[in-house]
Amino acid sequence: MLPSVQVVQTMSSREIAALVGSRHTDVCKSIDRLMASGDIGGYAATPYTLPQNGQTYSEYLINQRDSYVIVAQLSPSFTAKLVDRWRELEAAHAPKVPTTLSGALRLAAEQAEEIERQTQFIEQQRPAVEFVGKYVKADGNKGFREVCKLLKANEPRFKQFLIDEKIMYKLGGHLTPMAQHMDAGRFEVKTGVSGGGHAFNQAKFTPKGVEWIAGEWAKFNVRQPG
Repeated sequence: MLPSVQVVQTMSSREIAALVGSRHTDVCKSIDRLMASGDIGGYAATPYTLPQNGQTYSEYLINQRDSYVIVAQLSPSFTAKLVDRWRELEAAHAPKVPTTLSGALRLAAEQAEEIERQTQFIEQQRPAVEFVGKYVKADGNKGFREVCKLLKANEPRFKQFLIDEKIMYKLGGHLTPMAQHMDAGRFEVKTGVSGGGHAFNQAKFTPKGVEWIAGEWAKFNVRQPG
């Protein structure tokens, strides 16, 4: 029997800022301090695009327990409002019990499809997981082409995946990691000047980054039609 996939609900740092009436940058600073002190878990910044200006910024997606710690630091008087908001989120995601035979049959069919999807995901992800188990024991960073070879990934398709998923972006003709992935320790970037006097940036995946990207690449391929 396959284990059920538990979806962890989160609240964005932007929503926390709106709830307590604080600036988002101040909330993020508090989150950074609490992560550094170990009072809350570690979170990687997640990019989002602001519709008003089309610019990309970063936010944190926080679990329920840690959101209380953050609000207690920012403004204890708003804790009740946070409790109410979590109740709203939980009510919106609570499973609806079918009251008719047709509804029960539909629910059973949906659960069967979900089990089949999980089975396919596990089978398709297995090669990446097996690779990760072997690779993370090794030392050294890996370049783009080395990772493509290890993952048996088509280079143009893998490059587009990195760009579309906002993992890397093109800078001066070279792939450069997004800041949140650098902060998470998934990349190392070396800068220098070539013999011809040209400045260069060389980005490589760290062992931690290879482990992470292997899983993300596997999940991406599972989502693709056909």
